[in-house]
Amino acid sequence: MKRFLFFAAAIVIFSLGAFTQQGATAASIPDTPEAKVSAFYTWFIKNDSDQGYPLREKDIEEYVAADTVKRLRNDYSHGGPPNGVDYFLKVQDYDSHDWLTHIATHPAIMLDGVAVVPVTFGSTDKVDVLVFMRKLDGLWKITKVVDTWDYK
Repeated sequence: MKRFLFFAAAIVIFSLGAFTQQGATAASIPDTPEAKVSAFYTWFIKNDSDQGYPLREKDIEEYVAADTVKRLRNDYSHGGPPNGVDYFLKVQDYDSHDWLTHIATHPAIMLDGVAVVPVTFGSTDKVDVLVFMRKLDGLWKITKVVDTWDYK
């Protein structure tokens, strides 16, 4: 009987600890467009390498709208990235170590259910992009990324 009570108490304590930890983690990550964009680019840059590209990974669907992922995968399968630059970063080459430690998200601009989040990468040769997001199924998802270059 003592053995049963010990195991039951251990299970209850373990369960409470797991739920408390899970709740603390979820509560510490704000549900904002800026936080989601920052998390996306941290994940993206860490997973972008000569051996693989994040667009091929299932995890991208946590951050990017399914329709956008589908269209980009189709575009990449027919000749590479649009305009010869990475769709999400808007460059061909970048210093991943510098960019990973210098991702600056600026306050989102809200336009009728769409959040536009300006992002600046890098510490010296800075690059800016505008990330468009929409809440889909209760989660902020990237729907489009555009550069800030002049039209030429």
